[in-house]
Amino acid sequence: MIVHSFPPIIDSGCRMLVLGSMPGAASLQAHRYYWNPRNYMWRILYALFGDGREPDEAYEERLAFALRSGVALWDTIASCERKGSLDSEIRQAIPNDIPGLLADYPNVRAIVCNGSKSLAELTKHFGDHPEVRSRELIRMPSTSPIPTRDYRGLEDRLEVWKKLLEL
Repeated sequence: MIVHSFPPIIDSGCRMLVLGSMPGAASLQAHRYYWNPRNYMWRILYALFGDGREPDEAYEERLAFALRSGVALWDTIASCERKGSLDSEIRQAIPNDIPGLLADYPNVRAIVCNGSKSLAELTKHFGDHPEVRSRELIRMPSTSPIPTRDYRGLEDRLEVWKKLLEL
C-alpha cells in the first residue's frame, strides 16, 4: 500500500525540526502526527516544554503547543510503500523536500531525527546538502512504543530527549 506523509507543522519561531520517518497506521488514519495513543512523542514534548503537564486532548492544541515551544514536526519520507506501521516495512521511499523547508525557515538550528530510519533517509538523500549540513543534526531514540534493547519505555527515552533542552 502506498502511504503519504502530512504537511509540515512549522512557523518562523521554530528552532528545531523533529523528523519522523513516516506516520504509523493510526496516525495516517486520523491524519494527525503521533496519534497512536501508545506513542511517546506528545508525552515527551510536554514533559520537556510543558512543566510536566499532560498533553492537551485537542490535536490543534497539541500542535499550537509544539509551535509555542519552538518545535516543528515533519517526516523525512513523503511517500512510500508500507504495510502496517513498522519502519522495517518501508519500501520505495520518496523523500520530503527537507532542504527546501529549511531554506524557508532559517531560524531552525537543529534537525532532530526521531529514530534510526528518519536519520538514515535524511542522510541518504540530503546528507551533503548545505541546508542540512548547516544545522546541528541529532538522532534521538524513536518515540515508538515498541521496546528495544536500549529503550524499554517512556522514562528511558525521555532521559535522552532531555538533551533538546540544551539547544
